[in-house]
This record gives sequence, C-alpha cells and structure tokens, in this order.
Amino acid sequence: MTSRIAVWAAYAAGLALIGFGARGIADDVPVARWAAWFAGAAVLHDAVLVPLVLAAGLATARLPAAAKPAVRAALIVAGCVTAVALPLVLGYGRRADEPSRLPLPYGRNLALVLTAIAVVAALAVAVRLARRRKGGRR
Repeated sequence: MTSRIAVWAAYAAGLALIGFGARGIADDVPVARWAAWFAGAAVLHDAVLVPLVLAAGLATARLPAAAKPAVRAALIVAGCVTAVALPLVLGYGRRADEPSRLPLPYGRNLALVLTAIAVVAALAVAVRLARRRKGGRR
C-alpha cells in the first residue's frame, strides 16, 4: 500500500512541476515563440527521428540475437552524442575574432567518442557470444 501512495505522490509532484513550467512559459515567452518551438519539435520528431530509428531497426533486424541489444544500444547512444555534439562540430557560434569560443577539435573528439562506443558494443557482443558458446544461454 505504501508503494502505491509513493507512486501517486510522485505523479502529483510531477504534475505540479509540469504546471509550474507551463506557467513560466506562458508568463515569460510569447505564444508564437513557444508554439513554433513545439511545432518544430513535433516535425523534427516525426520527419527525422522516427525514420532514422525505423531505418536502424531494419538495418539491425538480421543481426544475431546476441548482437541486437548491444548494437541497438550503441546506435541510440551514438545518435544522442552526435545530436548534442553536432552544433559544436559544425562550428555554430565560432567567431574568427574570438578564437577561444570554440577552441577544441570537436570533429575529431566526436569521432573518438563514437569509436569508443563502437568498441564497447563490439566487446559486449563478443562477451555475449562467448557465453552462449560456453553453454549458458544469456
């Protein structure tokens, strides 16, 4: 019974925070700006994100069962990292008169992080396949 109360208390707290955020948006941001942002997010989700996820699902459909979870998790993590790093890689905000604004080699660093993600996924698949060959079906 106490877990049920805790769940409802969490729902109530979440709803209160959503209301607080919505009121802040309504008070401080013109309707046209937040409406455009929400519409843009919906279009971006439906026109870009969903087709990419479906394509990744189709591309990984024929992988062995032991490899699917690790490869799909690596694709999700790599996609999130790339989405966050892309503005830096493309140099948005970089100015010639202010070289310290974006001073790092973001493209190379993104490639290194994506390589690390791929290596971890490959190791996870190798471990899983080795465990299956040993006899334990995991």
